[in-house]
Amino acid sequence: MKRINDLTGAKTIAIGGHVRPDGDCVCSVMALYRYLKKEVPGAQIDVYLEEPPAVFRILDDIEVIKSEFNTNMCYDVFFALDCNEERLGDAQPIFARAHRRINIDHHISNAGCGDEHVVEPERSSTAELLYELMEPSLVDEEIAKAIYIGIAHDTGVFRFSNTSPRTMEIASELLKFGFDFSSLIEATYYEKTYLQTQILGRAILESVRFMEDRCIVSMVSRRMMEFYQVGPKDLDGIVNQLQAVKGVDCAIFMYEIGTLTYKVSMRSNGVVDVSEVALKFGGGGHVRAAGCTMNGTYHDNINNLSHEIAAQLSRARLREQV
Repeated sequence: MKRINDLTGAKTIAIGGHVRPDGDCVCSVMALYRYLKKEVPGAQIDVYLEEPPAVFRILDDIEVIKSEFNTNMCYDVFFALDCNEERLGDAQPIFARAHRRINIDHHISNAGCGDEHVVEPERSSTAELLYELMEPSLVDEEIAKAIYIGIAHDTGVFRFSNTSPRTMEIASELLKFGFDFSSLIEATYYEKTYLQTQILGRAILESVRFMEDRCIVSMVSRRMMEFYQVGPKDLDGIVNQLQAVKGVDCAIFMYEIGTLTYKVSMRSNGVVDVSEVALKFGGGGHVRAAGCTMNGTYHDNINNLSHEIAAQLSRARLREQV
């Protein structure tokens, strides 16, 4: 599928993304929504996604997102973005019923799903890949904004190693639309509420370095989240701050989502392939950024993750000695 332009006859189209949507997911979904409104005028286009973080209210049409999934609709086409079928959460049955299912993603752990898939792990983000699939003449300023924010979020504002020359070329093309890119990134990526800053400080204060200080870990319990009056969306970015500590090869952040159940995020400088670690526990992602859900006590989970990370660090030492 070189272009998103083979939708002749589609009268009903749905778009979905992964659970706990991040910037790339939210922006890709919204960019595709606006694009399809032009590509398939007159079609019913619905967006199914868990409620996105409040910072993305800056995007036009964000109110169209449906966060309730109790529908028996059988769509002509369903686009699953930035994830495989399993990570669609409650939207998975809607995807399964669709007559035509299209998967667009950039995660190396995704083998592709549905009837058609475009999965390109070398891309910085799903937003970048989506842009390449769009007819340039149909891209307007609002689509460009969404694509730009999505790319910026998944590249750490163009700092991560997944930023390629093509990524920068696309960013340059998008900036020609003239929007205030600096304000968009400040509002969606850097700006934090006071409570978000407090929980970030607590997580950093209680972090622990281990494995000869090459790893760092921190955890936020449900009790702590209640005390600071924050939710999962307020914890975005904590793992990146942990990874910024000098000398750290792998950062782990987890928060409690149920009794003996934790959502785990990992970041790496490339020495550790955290996507490989996450896959061992049913998750996935990229070499430098990945996640999973784990059952057990906090300490048991750390021990299990440490076993996989230690094996990779040992292999890295051997390579260094050669």
